[in-house]
Amino acid sequence: MQTGIVHDGMSRFDGMNSIPPSTSALRAFAAAAQTGSFTRAAQDLGQTQGAVSHQIAQLEARLRVRLFRREPRGLSLTQAGQAYLPFVREALERLRAGEQALVATASERVLTVTVSPNFASRWLVPRLGDFLDRHPDLDLRISASLQHVDLTADGIDLAIRHGDGDWPQLHVTRLSEELLFPVCSPAWLATAPTLRVAADLRRQVLIHDRDRDGWRRWLAAQGVAGVDLERGPVFNQTSLAIDAAVAGQGIALARSALAVLDLAAGRLVRPVPEASPAPFAYWILCPKPNAELSKLVRFRAWLLDQAERDRLSLAAMAN
Repeated sequence: MQTGIVHDGMSRFDGMNSIPPSTSALRAFAAAAQTGSFTRAAQDLGQTQGAVSHQIAQLEARLRVRLFRREPRGLSLTQAGQAYLPFVREALERLRAGEQALVATASERVLTVTVSPNFASRWLVPRLGDFLDRHPDLDLRISASLQHVDLTADGIDLAIRHGDGDWPQLHVTRLSEELLFPVCSPAWLATAPTLRVAADLRRQVLIHDRDRDGWRRWLAAQGVAGVDLERGPVFNQTSLAIDAAVAGQGIALARSALAVLDLAAGRLVRPVPEASPAPFAYWILCPKPNAELSKLVRFRAWLLDQAERDRLSLAAMAN
């Protein structure tokens, strides 16, 4: 059997290797056919001229036909090359379409969420097992950051932010309203039997979040004066202030969303009944064009369901 190139027309493919040609060889052939030059094809493909020439020579040897006429002014397709080219282009196009379909499928599965460290540790992470059990098809990725990122530019699907809801460029859904109220450990409360109303906080160690103004504003709203606000530790994160309260180091001023799980578990109690609305709330944000994507709709619905459960739990504890 003759193994070399036999002619410029179509060959007989008897006994041809059933393994298809490499995609690199097919791309080299298509690029050379498009440009009429091995050199320009190599530039388009980011390869050397020798590599392109070698791949096409191997393809011609495999097919046992010449695909190009090498002419002084460049390349021209032979009859075999002209017949082969539509099949190669269709094959490459189908490969590209398959790759795009896989990428799109992967994108539909991956859900990337950015939240603050406080919200991540005290609200979101303890509940994620429930979401993953309900939606095992989603690949959830959580990024905890103090910085507000650009959702579109940074490839983020959804954000949960604390603020006033004024993000007109984004799709915005209120997750929960918040209350501010004092919390402490049951052990701390046991040592303070006279602690019944907000005015009784005058004799307590207060734990501060970032600065001492939070307690000052809250006490003023309750009409309580004469509290020594220079006492007590100051933490730069709300979650740390709540941790200190759980550890029995004093009384923290907590946002309801960040304390509800500890209250439900009995790690914290509310020593006095007074509460006041927080100036800000948590919001679910996403780019407007993506708001109705299935993965976002499902995660948003789950978040809202969890927030409603929290509201009912807090109401039950207050009664």
